[in-house]
Amino acid sequence: MPYNFDEIIDRRGTGSLKWHYSDDTIALWVADMDFKAASPILDSVQRVVDHGILGYTKPTEGLFDAIINWHGSRYDLQLNKQNILFSPGVVPSLALMMQIFTETGGAVLVNDPIYTPFMTKVKQNNRRLVTSALKEVEGKYQLDLDDIEAKIIEHQVKLYLLCNPHNPGGRVWTREELKALLALCKKHNVAIVSDEIHQDLTLSGHKFTPLLKLAEAESYAHNVVSLTSMTKTFNVAGIKGSMIFAKDEALIRKISQQQHLNDEYELNLFAYTVMQSAYEEGGEWLEQVLAYIEKNIEITIDFLKGHLPDIKVMRPEASYLIWLDCSAYGEDNQALYDKLRATKVELNSGIKYGHEGHLKMRINVACPKTLLREGLNRVYAAFRC
Repeated sequence: MPYNFDEIIDRRGTGSLKWHYSDDTIALWVADMDFKAASPILDSVQRVVDHGILGYTKPTEGLFDAIINWHGSRYDLQLNKQNILFSPGVVPSLALMMQIFTETGGAVLVNDPIYTPFMTKVKQNNRRLVTSALKEVEGKYQLDLDDIEAKIIEHQVKLYLLCNPHNPGGRVWTREELKALLALCKKHNVAIVSDEIHQDLTLSGHKFTPLLKLAEAESYAHNVVSLTSMTKTFNVAGIKGSMIFAKDEALIRKISQQQHLNDEYELNLFAYTVMQSAYEEGGEWLEQVLAYIEKNIEITIDFLKGHLPDIKVMRPEASYLIWLDCSAYGEDNQALYDKLRATKVELNSGIKYGHEGHLKMRINVACPKTLLREGLNRVYAAFRC
């Protein structure tokens, strides 16, 4: 069935984090889409409501099969039931992994820029945050393997948190890049936890490679964990739920034990239901929404090139988030953000993603085209003077 992504759905007054304003501000920031969820997902939720009993729930064999089939058919990642654990979210799982692989005071390495909770969770869990700046080469980020190795040695790093695809830069790390990183971490016995929540939003011309698949081939699966979720893929972030994948029996057992200690191993009825229906029947919606997002990316790039050519655009290889270098329009991060808010449009301030986010902004283009164009006009109004 064809989906109408041009439909504008008013989210103000619904408790929406993204649309919390009391005025007519246009929200192009936090990473959720302004599109209605796929019909099979909504239908599955309605069936639960119609059944009328919202009791204790456990994952079914059908759910495990849906997860296994989705990842096997799309990414050739061969999973079985024993490789899968459930978690309330990828961010809680990041915190959990610090308990698994490090001790209090231990060093955890992340790239810069990076999705903000990578940094905050390290600090909140009393670990030492170590950063390695990504290199920008011909308009896209690359891993600085020499710097990563130097930081591992200097700080005795035992855990590396990888974001693949990368947020906010939109890189889909290639198989060759991941193999090089894996070899480096194996050399120094550093565990890798890979946040792969944007995997299903990989755009045309790019291929996502699950790190766990490479780790198994390199006999390093005992030190690699992947985190992912249906929430970003299918725009259901309000229903909390994610997965932890690990191939090593001892490691998956250790993670499960820690989850039980933390009481973070179960999802609610709606999360299990949505996850299964999404992976079983959501493929058509995803195909259509990706096509719409790609058009919105082109609209955004063309608009900025024509109206604000001094903004340097990093074309994303995955997701609906675009990383913008706005350094030509100011020297202060807060002033840059305030300029945009003055014209009633909100983007994410890049400095929240690390030092390398200085004078950068992140824009979310997963919205109806009319909203996007109005938002872009307000960005132009903020910077044209």
